[in-house]
Order: sequence, then C-alpha cells, then structure tokens
Amino acid sequence: MSGIITVVAPVNIAVIKYWGKRDEELIIPLNDSVSATLDTNVMCAKTSVCVSPDFTNNEIWLNGKKESFTSPRLQNCLREIKLRAVAERSVDDVFLSWKIHVCSENNFPTAAGLASSAAGYACLVTALAKLYKIKSDVSSIARLGSGSACRSVYGGFVHWHAGVKADGSDSVATQIVGSSHWPQMRALILVVGDDRKKVSSTKGMKISKETSELLQYRIEKCVPRRTEEICEAIKNKDFSKFAEITMKDSNQFHAICLDSYPPFAYMTATSLKIIDFVHKYNEICGEPRVAYTFDAGPNACLYLLEEEVSKVLGLIQYLFPTTISDSFIKGLDTKATPASEEVLQNLSLQPEAKDSVKYVIYTKVGDGPTEVTDGSSLLNDAGWPVNPVIE
Repeated sequence: MSGIITVVAPVNIAVIKYWGKRDEELIIPLNDSVSATLDTNVMCAKTSVCVSPDFTNNEIWLNGKKESFTSPRLQNCLREIKLRAVAERSVDDVFLSWKIHVCSENNFPTAAGLASSAAGYACLVTALAKLYKIKSDVSSIARLGSGSACRSVYGGFVHWHAGVKADGSDSVATQIVGSSHWPQMRALILVVGDDRKKVSSTKGMKISKETSELLQYRIEKCVPRRTEEICEAIKNKDFSKFAEITMKDSNQFHAICLDSYPPFAYMTATSLKIIDFVHKYNEICGEPRVAYTFDAGPNACLYLLEEEVSKVLGLIQYLFPTTISDSFIKGLDTKATPASEEVLQNLSLQPEAKDSVKYVIYTKVGDGPTEVTDGSSLLNDAGWPVNPVIE
C-alpha cells in the first residue's frame, strides 16, 4: 500500500459571485469571481487518500458514511489527476493501476450554503496531487469537482478567471494577495440555517442562465468593472470600497435568483434582518465598517476589520439572542462588548426570536490546503476508515 496522504483545505467565501456555467460538464463559469480563503484552523475539509494493490474497488467515505464512487465530478477529478501524472511521469504505470480509498470529512455543515463542496474538492484534488506526486497547478482540476473549489486551492484573496477557451484550460484561479497582506481582515459567519438547500446551486444556476435577463447584464457590464475595482481595493486595503462592492454584488446575485423563472430564494427573513442591521450600523459609523455577503443559502458572512469585531458581536448577541450562550460564538477567541444604549437607540431594531441565528463562527483570512503530518489520518494502516458510520 502507498503511504496515506492527509490534507486539510479551506472554505472560501466569494465577494464577487460565481453564478452560471458556460460549460456544464467542464464547469466553466460565465463570469470571473473573487473570494477570500478562510482559516483552516476554524473551518476546513479534511481528506485522507491511499492506493493499494489489495484494494478491489475505488471507495469513498464522506463524514464516515460510504458514498458511491460513480459521481461524474469525482471520476473527472481522478481521471485528470492521473493524466497529469502520466504527462509529468511522476509515478509508474503500476502505481497508477492500483485502486484508491478516499475518506473525507467537514467540520461544518455540508450543503448548507457554506462552501462545503469547494473545500471538499480542493482538499481531494490537493491530496490526490500529493499522492501522485504532481508538481503543477491543480486549480483547473479542482474546478471539475466544484467550480469554486479552484479558489480554495490558494490562500489569501483569490481571482478565478472565467477564461475564453472552449476546453477551459484558461479557467484557472490565481492569488491576488497572500493571507498576510491584510492581517486585520476578519469574518463572522452567522449560521441561520444548516439544512440542505431546497434548490441546489447547480439547479439554480441553470434556471438563471436560461431565464434571467439581469444575469446577462451582470456578466457583460457589472462583473468586469467590479472585479477590477475590488482587486485594487484589496491590494490597497481600502475597506470602504471593498465593503461597498461586496454588498452590491451579493445583492445583485440574490436579485438574479428572483429574476429567474420560476424564481427561487436562498435568503430568509433573518437574512434580511442581518442586512438591515449592517446598513444601519454603517450609517451610525458614518462609513462602511461591516460588509455582508450571502452565498446560495441563508447564512451571512460579515467581513470586517479586527477592531470592529467585539462591538459587532455585542450587537449580534442583542439582536439575535440565543439559548446556547456558552457556545454561540465559535472559532477564534474573542469577547463580545455589550451594546451601549446609545447605539441600540440609534439602530432602532428589535431583537429577533431566540435562536434565529443558530451560532456565529469567528474566523480570519487564511492559507490554502496543507498536508497534515500529525498522524490524524482518517484512514487506518490498512487503508480503511478509522471511524466509519455503522448503518
């Protein structure tokens, strides 16, 4: 059996959204997108892989449960990794012929609009690349598993180029700046719902591409300008500009969902309350201090600088009260500052029902996938799951 390779990979949250595919099979996007990679110490996917002449079938386990290996996206990633290994002559033909075992888990809700597939496929492809000793960029292969997975291949802030070639060879991700460039940047993820989405991203994108006139305008007019402007704002550490573009792009994405036919919505009443809170808070401050963005789900990602975190958390605890106060804020260590009466009066917002926000994840911008060498593999020495789910 080969040595077991274990990798952790990050979630990324887009500030310029990817929505719609130019090519469904190759997962080539209709427009460029920009994202921040989040700290793997707080949220990550973890994957262990190995091959052996003793394995009779390719097998995969997700969160301890055995899944089918027949997924076209999974098959595409493995095929392209092996083709790359052949091209680079990184392993011999015998090694390439052995069956593979894959075990993967997330430490956050799967398929709830928290970029679980991005982290999962970036993790898988990075682990496979290390297993087959590939040296070249693998973001285009990660893209075949989940479009936004190509952005999770890098840390810091990342630009996914839509490309123009039919084969998707120029639809790759590049790093704008590393994680240390803007060290004050933080993120608060407000988990409103962690259930599986009613309309999957794949289905939603297809409906929007076929029916939304607003999507076509966005692709041609809005995204090219916003992408250029937000990349400059990131490089210049201009939070006000970054925040404005981030919120406008999130709003436009969700407007496209309603402009689709039939329409569909990912945000809830609680999501809209979060938006209202952010705008009123920024108005009180006299400038943007917090930026919201919502992916295809009800959960908010709030970008803000470190100096704002304790104040904003205090307001969140007031506006979205919880019955689990001991574990309401997860992730990085911090303390919420109780909201002052003056600020609460200026906000003029009433608290929501308890537990409308389930919990908050406090994190920061982090690095790309990394190999784990502390012995915490998900596969045992024989290449089988350490903690399988018994059904």
